[in-house]
Amino acid sequence: MKNLIRIFLILVIVGACISIGSSCSDENDCSLAGRPMMYCTLYTLDEITDDRVKDTLDSLTITALGTDSIILNNEKNVHTLMLPLRYTSDTTVFVFRYDPKRRPNDVDTLYIVQQNTPYFQSMECGYMMKQNILGTRFGNTRNSSERIDSLRILNKEANTNEIQNLEIFYKYRDRTPPTIE
Repeated sequence: MKNLIRIFLILVIVGACISIGSSCSDENDCSLAGRPMMYCTLYTLDEITDDRVKDTLDSLTITALGTDSIILNNEKNVHTLMLPLRYTSDTTVFVFRYDPKRRPNDVDTLYIVQQNTPYFQSMECGYMMKQNILGTRFGNTRNSSERIDSLRILNKEANTNEIQNLEIFYKYRDRTPPTIE
């Protein structure tokens, strides 16, 4: 019984020493959570008052052109976006599909031109990338009901702080339900 108590105390002391030693180590977070993103908010302009109104899309799937990446997969009630920019190219192209199953031709394309500048972060993380948005444009299909109308860059530097980079304005859609008489 005495030996069992001694072994238990030794294990507790060794475990405490290991946990203290590992908790004091210097750790850098080099994960994707630290990757800069482009933050976007969706708006529409009210036709009557010409006021900027936050918009919400019923359904949205976003893919990155030239890759098999699905950034959003049939997300519901979308009003903000976090979009990664490509490191390997100076242009990132996103394809917005609003209801791929029922309306496959309901598509917008968002083109982002960015400047990628590598910089040395630390010995643990190596090189990271700063990304500045130089320009944007969009294209949409003729019969799309969720068409992008215009874009406005607010902040050119992609960031991890959720600071808004881009405002995406959609054509005005009357969201009020019809009245029944």
